[in-house]
Amino acid sequence: MRITWVTAPLAVAALALSGLSAPVSASAVPIPPIAWHGCTTGPSDEAGPVLDAAGAECGEVTVPVDYRELDDRTIAVAVTRKRATDQDRRRGVLMLNPGGPGTSALEMVLAGPLMPEVAAAYDLVAMDPRFVGRSNPIDCRWKTDTFLRGAGPDRSTFTASVTLARDLAAGCAADRTLLPHASTRNTARDMDRVRRALGESRISYLGYSYGTYLGAVYLQMFGDHADRVVLDSAVDPSIYGPGLFARSAPAIQAALENWASWAAEHHAEYGLGATRNDVLTTVERLDQKTTTAGLYEVDAHVLPLLLFTGLYDDGPEVYASLAGKLRALRTGTPDESLTQFLTMLFTGSGPASDRAGTPILCADRAVSRDPATYYRDIQRHRAAEPLFGPLTRNISPCAFWPARPAEPATVIGNRRPALVVGADGDPATPYAGQQVMHEALAGSRMVTLRGRFGHGQYLVAGNGCVDGAVNRYLLDGVLPTGDIHCVS
Repeated sequence: MRITWVTAPLAVAALALSGLSAPVSASAVPIPPIAWHGCTTGPSDEAGPVLDAAGAECGEVTVPVDYRELDDRTIAVAVTRKRATDQDRRRGVLMLNPGGPGTSALEMVLAGPLMPEVAAAYDLVAMDPRFVGRSNPIDCRWKTDTFLRGAGPDRSTFTASVTLARDLAAGCAADRTLLPHASTRNTARDMDRVRRALGESRISYLGYSYGTYLGAVYLQMFGDHADRVVLDSAVDPSIYGPGLFARSAPAIQAALENWASWAAEHHAEYGLGATRNDVLTTVERLDQKTTTAGLYEVDAHVLPLLLFTGLYDDGPEVYASLAGKLRALRTGTPDESLTQFLTMLFTGSGPASDRAGTPILCADRAVSRDPATYYRDIQRHRAAEPLFGPLTRNISPCAFWPARPAEPATVIGNRRPALVVGADGDPATPYAGQQVMHEALAGSRMVTLRGRFGHGQYLVAGNGCVDGAVNRYLLDGVLPTGDIHCVS
């Protein structure tokens, strides 16, 4: 998931485990070329005019809801393209995904000015994943932006999480016939239809966070059609699904401690503590009580999430924003960013990418439907993970989901070339999981940014070593001879 910028027939099960792409009949279906048009859809469309002004084109590709039933229902997935700025040097298509799951990708084609040499050589193409953004979104009727909550200190507070998860699952039941087909495997199949509609024999790919899992699944299923693949801030493919954050608490805690050192240096401004330990004590005390902030209450369900979302980047502006929120909670003073966070959390008025992404998580991997399983897991890890374990290991709506996955999760394991990029302090996709992706893609090389507690590196961290390594691979097509270590 990306908060700031995730029982089959035997024949289908065998197909999933083998890593093959789709039934032969699917690849034999002719795909018409995309009919490109303007991007603005109406007066309330905010993204369309920006895309049009930048010279981007929009279009749609028709895909089956269920690839086992090609003549049954279809949907249209939305695609944008920004042509290579130097057509004489054009070498192909670079498909982009910003993460999620549940985040619209279309505006990613506007990233060209951040990577001018790459944008000169590639058509930048982005696709809203099925059931996300403009690609036939599933209607999950939630009054919240995300299911993520801390489980709280005891069984009664955990029971409140169970009630929330059950209610949110019921809120997605109106589209229950679509839910089994929201998987990343089907999005990868859609990507390959887009490739064919573009008339390309191979496509290159740049994906962040959840987008690394999508890229890895595409590489597993359609590796012959993959060119240069960059996976930035990779998820652990062995656990990706509803429990994708289950092992993240230690990494989030390390990022919190790094922030606490920064906050201690700015004690005169924020008053959170003069030492790192003093700041951490302030956080602990806030977690142990209920604090009123305007119309809303912040307690052990909410505070760990507020901290987590405030630690996705280690830049001073982001750190200052988190410190301002905690100062407001401690002193009872107003803070606009805190009010905005709580309003989105309790009303669902924000971008709702988690709401759109939950059907993807639930379609990708089956989970236990017994709430006691989650409570036991939280309790086993509570001593080692007192603040973030009850958040990362908590029950999700997938435990009550009204549909089962149509296929098993994809097993990632091949020798296709790829470049895996990450930071050793990433709180959202911990470094150990990034290394699992690197090892599963035995033909890959890894670029590690040392000393950064942030999520997303290429074009995000502002590190010349990282950006240079990615640009060289995308432009020259040659992987490093070995893994690379950069310094933040």
